[in-house]
Amino acid sequence: MMKGWRQHSETTALLAPALVIMAIVTFIPLFRTIVFSFTNAEITALDTPVKWIGLENYIYALTDPDFRDALWRTFYFTFVSVGLETLLGLGVAMFLNLEFKGRTILRTLIILPWAVPNIVNAMMWRLIFHPDYGSFNAFLYQLGFIHHYKSWLGDPDSAMNMVIMADVWKNYPLIAFVILAALQTIPRELYDAARVEAAGAWHRFRYITLPGIAGPLLVVIILRTIEAFRVFDIVYVMTRGGPADTTKTASFYVYQEYFSYLRSGSGASYAVIIAVISALMIGLYFGVVKKQEAVR
Repeated sequence: MMKGWRQHSETTALLAPALVIMAIVTFIPLFRTIVFSFTNAEITALDTPVKWIGLENYIYALTDPDFRDALWRTFYFTFVSVGLETLLGLGVAMFLNLEFKGRTILRTLIILPWAVPNIVNAMMWRLIFHPDYGSFNAFLYQLGFIHHYKSWLGDPDSAMNMVIMADVWKNYPLIAFVILAALQTIPRELYDAARVEAAGAWHRFRYITLPGIAGPLLVVIILRTIEAFRVFDIVYVMTRGGPADTTKTASFYVYQEYFSYLRSGSGASYAVIIAVISALMIGLYFGVVKKQEAVR
């Protein structure tokens, strides 16, 4: 018993620095944000006493049509971008799993987009979509798909899809390499036996490949979904939420409420709502992981 207590004390001592850092960096700011969300605090009124207003900010946030629109745009961005990343990542992973000369070099090149910092990626795609000298316009024009250069990021009908394209290019390698790692754990004998039984490509994928990659695939999809839902930097650099707010996501809405309109109280309530939705997604993630462990 004494030995167990000593081990527990040593474990606590080793974890204490990390817990203190987490408290300073994460829990204290989170607590202050929650407290602020129940007040009328404003950055420009530092000398004015902060008034406790209860759920007023939350009622306003949940009835604010602009915030609801920002949430719907965020969900659209999240599910379309993650869906395309998954399909593209799956195709690339299955291709890279084949035996061919130069496969190692190609695998190295494929991972490069994911290694590019988010801000650099956003600036690069903003230049690619530039209405006057962007390479995207030049490419489509030379192929005959368009007859004049277009402001892709300035068009409300295309701006969000262009941001999604930039996000997909940046993040599909992550999904591709997670799937590739899972593919390499599937015994080759299963495919050989399936060919002997004259099973087609679709049946091999459905009954061998898909069950073999299902666990890692679900985990990486949920992780990417959580990350995509909190999208901010790529929107800030590429469009600033425009044109006509068509790319204003929920996180960008919080940023504007805090730093453009200087309403820290209501901005905090928006942030808490986003955090709750993210927490639900994280709960889903742990549920999937637990289910996969139970299956094993």
